[in-house]
Formats: sequence, C-alpha cells, structure tokens
Amino acid sequence: MVRAYILIQAHVGAAGDVRKQVGELDAVVSAEVVSGPYDVVAVAAAPSMDELGKLVVSQVQQVQGVTRTLTCPVVQL
Repeated sequence: MVRAYILIQAHVGAAGDVRKQVGELDAVVSAEVVSGPYDVVAVAAAPSMDELGKLVVSQVQQVQGVTRTLTCPVVQL
C-alpha cells in the first residue's frame, strides 16, 4: 500500500467545501483545512503509485474549487 500527503490549493473561500468533497473520496483517509500556502492537506492510500496518480488526477483535481495539488508520497527509510 502506498500512502501520500496531498497538498491542495483552493479558490478563496472554498477550503471547507474542498475538504468535505476530498474527504469523501474512497482512497482518502483524512482531509483537513490548514493555514499556509496550501488550504487542505489530505492523506490518501492506494495499492500502487499508478493508482495514487490516477486518484489525484481523476478525482482530487476534479473537485470543484481545487486549483493546484502537490502529492508527497510517504517513503520508508
């Protein structure tokens, strides 16, 4: 299982709605509104990097109000 933090920028005033919609996606473990250069941080889990990429492109980036994402896969050292 591959886990990642997905950092999400949203339109002004849309962070709450984006968090709710992203948090309802099947592969998303949690989603929180944060302060700073990103508006929402989500934690996602997928069977592979390919599936994780598909999740971000086909689901997270399609959420109304999302303007940009940055995906940070968790690495095991």
